[in-house]
Amino acid sequence: MTASLVSVDGIRQAILLLRGQKVILDRDLAVLYRVPTKALKQAVKRNIGRFPEDFMLVLTPEEFAEWRSQFVTSKADRMGLRHPPMAFTEQGIAMLSSVLNSVGGERRKSTCSTTSRKRPVAHLEVHR
Repeated sequence: MTASLVSVDGIRQAILLLRGQKVILDRDLAVLYRVPTKALKQAVKRNIGRFPEDFMLVLTPEEFAEWRSQFVTSKADRMGLRHPPMAFTEQGIAMLSSVLNSVGGERRKSTCSTTSRKRPVAHLEVHR
């Protein structure tokens, strides 16, 4: 996602429904927190005990394939997408804000939380 994610509408568009939970993917949160996706993932891995399953999910290979099939991507956009994304619930976003200690993190966390309650979400379903 681009810098347009920082707007309320951009955040709303980033919300997906995965396994019955509203989530935002790691790459979209990295844009919001203004950190590289790799740094965000490393911070989560260093603090994995703070992210139980109801805070953070990792897309299964089937969910990952379904998500990727929804986009026509160039090679440049696929960079960093060799591994399934992490998906964060509202509680996970709050914890991520704490872990990243980013400037403005509390304001962004609040915007994500408020926005996630108002938006009809995109559904990500795996068809088997």
